[in-house]
Amino acid sequence: MDDWLPPGPALLFCPADRPDRYAKAYDRADGVILDLEDGVAEGDKDKARAALVAARADLDPARTIVRINAAGTGHRQADLETLEALDVSAVMLPKAADPAEIGTLAPLPVIALCETAAGVLAAPELARAPGCAALTWGAEDLTADIGGSSSRGPDGAYREAMRHARSTVLLAAAAAGIAAIDAIWLAIKDLDGLAAEAEDGVAGGFVAKLLIHPGHVETVRAAFRPSAERVDWARRVLAAAESGPGAIQLDGQMVDAPLIAQARRVLALAAPEDRG
Repeated sequence: MDDWLPPGPALLFCPADRPDRYAKAYDRADGVILDLEDGVAEGDKDKARAALVAARADLDPARTIVRINAAGTGHRQADLETLEALDVSAVMLPKAADPAEIGTLAPLPVIALCETAAGVLAAPELARAPGCAALTWGAEDLTADIGGSSSRGPDGAYREAMRHARSTVLLAAAAAGIAAIDAIWLAIKDLDGLAAEAEDGVAGGFVAKLLIHPGHVETVRAAFRPSAERVDWARRVLAAAESGPGAIQLDGQMVDAPLIAQARRVLALAAPEDRG
């Protein structure tokens, strides 16, 4: 599944038991994660599944991801039967830790959500499992799983274990040649903090970010969109690279294969009209 990519950088969760919110989610976000898991109360799971099936004609298959419930919750079989009635881009597997579980969701591309200590440590194996299309992670569930009380320090930055988990998931995905998707931003009104974290994510190699509020969409899109200066740099790097093989110099900087790859990535993130 190494050819699967999310439909854009802003992936918005929407509770599956709230079909009244589906249209707004599709209107605002690049991709919509219709949630059967944490976003739905235990007593409303059947209602959520019925709502998905009832709305299937209105769902956009290329932009729809469904997050199912974790194994052992008693909901898995009903979730799978619901998926069989839908046409979706991918399925998100929460509490992912067992690579063998990914194969049970074939032929759908699977986004493995690493949100336990076991899941983070298993990230390399999950990423290489047949059918795994992407890795993502969850700081809040992970914090609870390891017995912590807060995923972030007083300065708002992730604590050490969370930074380790984020890097582990990113590197595991890159090593397997699949997409890495960054975790949610909880502070709904702190758009500056969201922008900084999204900018750090795209610079580090994440291809998208999970969102819990439609008001975060434009901030994330802007963060993933390269500046005009960066696009100009990328164009000039690639133009210089066409002059011949080997390392070259541009603006006093040595430009070789790794920087050429970075330049291509910048142009891939740019708006079509800016790519030249």
